[in-house]
Amino acid sequence: MTYKTKILPLLIVGLLPLAASGDAIIRTQAMFASTIAELYVEKTSVRLELEIGLADLGAFRSLLPDDIHQKLGFDAEPMAARIARFLDSEFVIFAGGNALDGELLRIGPADRVRRDEITGEPLPPGEEPEIVINATFLWMLDEPPAQIEFGLALPAAASVGFVVYHEGIAVNDFRYMTASQVLKLDWGDPWYSAFETRALRRQYYAPMTGFIYVEPYEVRKEIIVRPKDIQRYVDLGLEGRNTIPVEMQADVRQKIIDFLSQHHPVTIDGKPAEPAMVRADFLERTLRTSRVIDPPEELDVNAAIMGVKFIYPHESFPDKATMRWDLWDERTQMVPVSAVDPTGPLPQFLEPDYDLLEWQNFIRIPVMPQLAEVTSPPSAVAQFLYYGRWGLLLISALLMLWFVRSAMAPTNQLAGIGILTGVGIAVTMGGWWLGAQVRLKDDATRSVITGVLTNVYRAFDFRAESDVYDVLERSVDGELLRDVYLEMRRGLVLASQGGASARVKDVELVELEAEPAEDQGIQARATWQVRAAVGHWGHIHERRNEYQADLTLQPIDGAWKLVDVEILDEVRL
Repeated sequence: MTYKTKILPLLIVGLLPLAASGDAIIRTQAMFASTIAELYVEKTSVRLELEIGLADLGAFRSLLPDDIHQKLGFDAEPMAARIARFLDSEFVIFAGGNALDGELLRIGPADRVRRDEITGEPLPPGEEPEIVINATFLWMLDEPPAQIEFGLALPAAASVGFVVYHEGIAVNDFRYMTASQVLKLDWGDPWYSAFETRALRRQYYAPMTGFIYVEPYEVRKEIIVRPKDIQRYVDLGLEGRNTIPVEMQADVRQKIIDFLSQHHPVTIDGKPAEPAMVRADFLERTLRTSRVIDPPEELDVNAAIMGVKFIYPHESFPDKATMRWDLWDERTQMVPVSAVDPTGPLPQFLEPDYDLLEWQNFIRIPVMPQLAEVTSPPSAVAQFLYYGRWGLLLISALLMLWFVRSAMAPTNQLAGIGILTGVGIAVTMGGWWLGAQVRLKDDATRSVITGVLTNVYRAFDFRAESDVYDVLERSVDGELLRDVYLEMRRGLVLASQGGASARVKDVELVELEAEPAEDQGIQARATWQVRAAVGHWGHIHERRNEYQADLTLQPIDGAWKLVDVEILDEVRL
């Protein structure tokens, strides 16, 4: 096994999926309602996909087969008549003030769709799926209406979670359906379609958002935009297009970088800042997380979004950072923004007369990258005394014997012999104590291994490549250093998240079994936990992993260094 394959799992913590914890996500149980209604509004039709849970069969009795309808104790009535009543009065869609004529396309039993507990997105089927009734309805439209009203008047109470898509764009996050919902439709740009009720507005409703991240040695500005909105300011070649094909995405990306580089100026400690690096990526964004779309794929022009990251190196931890929002038009009158530092995000809104996102350092003691103090290995003198301590003991014994014999046969040299014997005993005791330090005690060994592991991760808190490499070199032997550096750099830089770098918050040694190794080294089987976090695109993610590994450390150039690592187990906590 090569060094590279041994060390890779240790360093991969930054690539692991991380749990979102930074957004103020509005959680509801609507996606777990007994009945789920998904409505799809297109130019020529409205389609309803209905998933009816067994708990709501009474409320949706009009859709039940005749035999089931009667077994539940309801009056005999032909199913065709009941379906007509359902469409006429129980679930009605109005357009232009008139009720639309609908039809049932299909109905039958099916497995319930499992959904993500935050986003409501479909998940793979479970082992024992719940049986529901699936029904599909269709209402035809003569022309695209300015608004649509959904009316619900069931004969019994029901728990109905719903979501509406206008030409593929989700108008709302999952919410509970009430007696009436009025949807204003923007056929020029479905992104701006919205319910009259503000509570039904989706969380990611804004076409543009901005963030400032303040970290040791770095300030980042991140802007999330829709290319279609930037098209109003600069020609991206999207006019009249329905999609953004892969072959034109690089050009769109560069034009957006060039445009945004002239806007939203940043100051750090009162001075205008220029980015050292700019990166832009097309994103897929959900309530739970955001990811870079890689490999590229053709994108719907209405739904496509891009994240642009500007990185501003800083010599330490700033006292103040600002970003001024300077893109306003009739579509953009309020922009969600957030300033994020090690204590968490501070969300707010900018408007044309309040256009400055400002961060000030209220952290009394900023958390700067700090390396753990690691006890130095025993010195060459201590190692010599370790191997020579039995010889010193023998010399002391001989001196004591000489002194005793001299005392029994008085001589004028007795005082000198006594002094020499005392010095020999003192040297032996000191040498024995110092030599014993070559073999570390349990607490000292634990401290050394914890410190070395911590410093391996802490090296990547620094941003300059030379600093990272220099700090890492203090804890890793040269034969292993290059592989560790390259793999950890790849591991902590999340390609799927637009190059965001994870920061390790802490390293905790859980279990340790250690014994002396060759060349005054330490051979240990260690179990430790690593907690890492990364902030990007408005999310803060955190993950704790536990590792078990065989480690070999040796004293090299006056410091304890890793010379071999073999991962035995890895667990996500």
